[in-house]
Amino acid sequence: MTSFKDHFSSHASGYAAYRPTYPQALIAFLADVAPRTELAIDCGCGTGQLSVPLASRFSRVVAIDASASQIAAAHPHERVTYRVGTAEHTGASGHSADILTVAQAAHWFALDGFYEEGRRVVRPGGVVALITYGILHVEEEIRPLTRNFFVNVIGPYWPPERAHVDSGYAVLPFPFAELKPPELSLEASWTLAEFIGYIDTWSAVREAEKSAGRQPMIDFADALARTWGAADRRRVIRWPLSMRVGRV
Repeated sequence: MTSFKDHFSSHASGYAAYRPTYPQALIAFLADVAPRTELAIDCGCGTGQLSVPLASRFSRVVAIDASASQIAAAHPHERVTYRVGTAEHTGASGHSADILTVAQAAHWFALDGFYEEGRRVVRPGGVVALITYGILHVEEEIRPLTRNFFVNVIGPYWPPERAHVDSGYAVLPFPFAELKPPELSLEASWTLAEFIGYIDTWSAVREAEKSAGRQPMIDFADALARTWGAADRRRVIRWPLSMRVGRV
């Protein structure tokens, strides 16, 4: 196994429980631009946040992640096959896939190798899609606390690759004939515990723990609890999606 930047294996169960899944409008777009809907390969799949929705429109989904812990915690689905592997070496047959996707993970890849693998495994006329979501949009009451935690408390701990997420992958090289994607968002309606659980999956929280321990996260959760209202109150969380989508 090629080495990889592993920010998520230690909290794979939290990733499975609290990372949001992708909307059906995105799946419909990807299925419509693919030449067929027989096979999707989802790289950097995590615990299946995109892989499982893809299975609603694709007959088979092969979901690949370099983290064995992520794969072990992945959401099962009869049409999704999970594999431990890298995006640069998927193990798929040549020209077998209708679409190659990567959601919220392309910034971790060796892109030259990933694109070379894309040309190998995607059938002519098939699609490569990079998908990401950036800074979350929250309701006004909790916005200052969340922004302060994101920027000031754990801001210094974000890995440099995070800049690509913030730019919507706009400056990543992308050597395919690009298609114009629709404007879409990912949305969730979460309780206090669910929102805190999601924040606790951030890579910068993992890095902050190495020097500051759990106290910054505990302090944030305590302050948020005082502002949130009833713990079972649901608040709307929204993430605008950004995509680079192109034909091979």
